[in-house]
Amino acid sequence: MSFNDMVQMEEGYLRPVRGAETRPNQFYLARAMYSESYGGRGGYRGGGGRGVGRDWATDYPTADRVMTRIATRLSNLDACEWEFPISLADPELRRYPFLYTVEWGRGADLTEEEVEGLRGYLLAGGFLMVDDFWGTREWQVFEEQMRRVLPEHPVVEVPRDHAIFRSYYDLEENIIQVPNIRNGRAVGRGIPGARTSERDGYEAHLRGIFDPNGRLIVAINWNTDLGDALEWAESPDYPLEYSTFASRLFLNLIIYAMAY
Repeated sequence: MSFNDMVQMEEGYLRPVRGAETRPNQFYLARAMYSESYGGRGGYRGGGGRGVGRDWATDYPTADRVMTRIATRLSNLDACEWEFPISLADPELRRYPFLYTVEWGRGADLTEEEVEGLRGYLLAGGFLMVDDFWGTREWQVFEEQMRRVLPEHPVVEVPRDHAIFRSYYDLEENIIQVPNIRNGRAVGRGIPGARTSERDGYEAHLRGIFDPNGRLIVAINWNTDLGDALEWAESPDYPLEYSTFASRLFLNLIIYAMAY
């Protein structure tokens, strides 16, 4: 879906122009569109200032399509093969129980409508997977925005005995830091000094936010890049270890969101 395939609704948010669907599917991987400050890479409808930018679309749409193919092949989910970007301010957000978002640390700056839309979505039973942001500064940006959305819900480390580590695959190993394509290739080729980390994000974390009933509603993959591993999963020089772990964790999160 092209960035140009968007229309601006009367309420101000953008909505993709979708073709006719041949049939309904059990699962849609929705990708969150959000507003950015000037610190991001700028809006694709003019650039600069505050508005819907391009960071939400990192690894899009390849990562989304690869993950839905994986979900279809490796589980019994009937997953739609196409990407589904959607604004956090769009009332249709609640149609999608699983929402994927990336790169908040570069300059996410949600409008009040987006804050209200995401809060209502999560408290109504939605699930948000956050991915691909690194280091102390980007964590601060993310945390500031998430506090606006869920100010009374703390961010905690997800305990290793939680259901997301066994909802489909048993992930008994430590959380693997999944590198971007450049770093992953360098590690795979054995280049001296190659590393998986970016900035000061030396250790990967899976943190979360729980609702009052103990259900995980936000899964936060910090200091890791699952989306890049999916986008480049078929590249022969991207290490299989990282794409395998990324796809398994991603699928576990999808199954958890659909089942719990």
